This record gives sequence, structure tokens and C-alpha cells, in this order.
Amino acid sequence: MTDSNDTALAAVPPVPVSLYEKHKKIYARRVRGGFDNGRIALVLLTQALFYGALWLPWNGRQAILFHLVERKFYLFGLILWPQDVIYLAVLLIISAYALFLVTAIAGRLFCGYACPQTVYTEIFMWIENAVEGDRNARMKLDRGPLTPDKLRKKALKHGLWAILALWTGFTLVGYFTPVTELWSEIRDFSLGPWESFWIFFYAGFTYLMAGSLREQVCKYMCPYARFQSVMFDADTLIVTYDPERGEPRGTRKKGTDLGAAGLGECVDCGVCVQVCPTGIDIRKGLQYECIGCAACVDGCDQIMDKMSYPRGLIRYSTENAMRDHLDGKDIVAHILRPRILLYTAILALIVGIAGWFLAHRLPVKVDVIRDRATLAREADDGSIENVYTLQFMNTAERPRRYRIAVTGLDGLRLAGADEVEVPAASVRAVLTTVQAPPESGKKGANPIHFEIQATDDANILLREKASFMLP
Repeated sequence: MTDSNDTALAAVPPVPVSLYEKHKKIYARRVRGGFDNGRIALVLLTQALFYGALWLPWNGRQAILFHLVERKFYLFGLILWPQDVIYLAVLLIISAYALFLVTAIAGRLFCGYACPQTVYTEIFMWIENAVEGDRNARMKLDRGPLTPDKLRKKALKHGLWAILALWTGFTLVGYFTPVTELWSEIRDFSLGPWESFWIFFYAGFTYLMAGSLREQVCKYMCPYARFQSVMFDADTLIVTYDPERGEPRGTRKKGTDLGAAGLGECVDCGVCVQVCPTGIDIRKGLQYECIGCAACVDGCDQIMDKMSYPRGLIRYSTENAMRDHLDGKDIVAHILRPRILLYTAILALIVGIAGWFLAHRLPVKVDVIRDRATLAREADDGSIENVYTLQFMNTAERPRRYRIAVTGLDGLRLAGADEVEVPAASVRAVLTTVQAPPESGKKGANPIHFEIQATDDANILLREKASFMLP
């Protein structure tokens, strides 16, 4: 016998449930304030460095160039070769530790002010505001019909976005291919396939991520937002809303007695949500979507000024400070906690060691390769000789002459020229023969050393180990 309730439920058609939230376009409202001014200054500074640094000359070449064809990295007066990849690894370690340190102290400060995604989204939004107007004007434009004026504004906006994206792609490729050569090839319509691919590849991703995806990159694609909680603690500075001051929220007229009205200082204007580039409500607490840009702080402070309330309803603070009502001095004191001291000590140690090795790095490298086709042979005078190839790498930007000597066995000597000149920033292979009396060592392999010294600098001395075969 079928239950009547079961029959009724069976008659109800299933309702589809979507596991994905429909994307809602965010129209971020422009806000001015101290944090916004700082963000503008940092955007301008980083982009002036990015777009301008590749045009700086140095010793007749590009000052910063990661030359893939020559396999050399030029950083002003420093030249790094593939053998110096250890410095790249150290640089990545330093960057990671610096990011951990900044995050543990001040939350997602990097995301809000220096992340390329944030920076280019900000620039694209400047263009959008200049062409289409402020938040209300953009919303009205998108809701309206496709008129000639709307088409003109959209075409202008996307055209400017495309120009900026292409220039960004060109600039990035210009750090890996000499920018003067790259510009000449573009001007002469002779750009190679790989340079063309990478320029349009980076331009396309800049256009897509800064113009269309925007906050979706931070919310769904960036892994940093997912593991930031591991680096946060109760003394990490974050953008916070003070519910003790703000609640209960509600609208009111200026001058309303808050005690009599039973209201907090939050007027529930929604400005903090309107100015947020990721569209969150900071009044709901810390959320992984928050990039720490503090636009909500600037917006809320303006409303507090209009209502004659103290600033700081939304502010940079910590969980401990909010709970225990700590002042600024106490917040700073809590920053110097064991975790921060450990990060700082490790970072300082790595930077110090890397700096010392880089400062004492010899501008010459030599590889000694013994000729294995002929292990040993007897010379006309009865001595035994081995043949070696010395691969010189002069990392300095001027030619150098090096003196060669060999030690390790009695009577060991060079049977050829004992000096070699290597052009600036280049590699040269030199074939040399070493001779020794038959009785100078044991049969088989005997350890010897090649000593390479620059003729113009006694501090440039290199000692390379090799083996000398006696029959």
C-alpha cells in the first residue's frame, strides 16, 4: 500500500540545483583617500620601472636583459651565466621568505598593492572610468540598448585596453630579446615567429585577466588566497570591521542620538561593498577574497567624516587588538613575536650569505677537460705528456689575459703558451699540453692543479683540479 505523502512527493518535479554561483559583474566605485593615493603611487612606480627599465643603456647594451640566445643575464654591471643558476634559486627563496614575512605582519599587502593582477586591473579600471564614467554611469550604460554612443565608448575602451596589453607584451618580450632589435623588427615587419607568439600571448592574457576576469583571478585562480590562513595569526594586520562600534547598523540623519535610537555608528550605506574590487562585505569578517587593498577603509572614513563620527570603523587592525581594545603602540609591540623574529633572522641570513658570495664571485670560470682519446704519450725528450682543453669563461665586460700554471708533481710543466687572452663576456677554449718526468709520480692517475690568475688583478685566482696519467 503506497503512502499518500510518498505519492505527493513523487508528483513534484525535481528542481535542478546549480553547484556554481552565477557570475555577477562588479562595478567598483571609485574612492579617494590615503590608501588609494598609496596604491596609485605604487602602481605608477612599478610601471615606470617595468616599462622604462628596459630602455636604460649600460656599456653599449641594454642594462637589464635576460638574453636567451646568448644565454646570459645582464643586470647592469653584473653578468650571470647558466652556471650561475644557483643565484636564481636563492633569489626565489628570498622572494618567498620576504612574502611570508610581509604576510605574517600585514596580511595580503602584496596582493592589494603590488601584485601584477591587481596593478593591471587598476590601470584597466582607470581607463574604463575615464571612457565610460563612474560606477552609476557604467551600470546605466551596460543596462541600456546598443546605441551609437554606447558602441563608441565600448570600442574606445577595448581599443585602449588592447593597445596597453600589446605594449605590455612587447615590453615583457623586450627583456628577453634586445629591445632595440625587437623594435626594429616590428618597424620593418620582420618580426620572428617566436617573438610574435609571445608578444600576443602575454598581451592576450593581460587583456583577459585585467579586463574581463579581474576579481575572478583572485577568488578562483590564485592559490595564494587559499593558503594565506596558514601564515595569518591573531596578531596579523588585516582589514577589519569593528562590530562593537558599528552594530546595530541602520540608516539615520546626521546628529541622531545613537543611544536613544539604539544604533551603532555603521549607517548601512553599502559604500564598503561598492568600492570593493572583489565585491565582498567586509562587515561579515575576514574572507579569503579580501586582497587587503583597504578601499573600504577610505570609503568608510569618508562616510564617518560626513556623519561627524570618529574614523576607523573599518581599519587595519588585528584580531587580538579588536578583542582586547589595543592601541597602536600595543599593536606594534605584538608584531615583534617569535614567528616574525624567526622569519626576519632567516631572511637576513640568506640575504647576507647570498650577498657575500655574489660580492666575492670571481669574474672567470674554467673547466678542465682531459683528452680521453690519448691518456698519455711519450714526448721526444722522454717525458710523459697529457693533453687538456681549458674552457675559459670571462664574465667581465672587458677582455682579460690570464696566466696558466700547473702544480702537483715534481717537474710538472706546460709545454705551450702559459698565457691566454679571453674577449669580454665570452667563452674561449684553449688546447694545452702538460709534461712531467716518468718518475715524478705513481702509475695511473695523479692529482694535479691548474692555477689561473689574471695578469691585471692578483685577487682573481682560480685553482682547478685535474688528473695526470702516467703509464
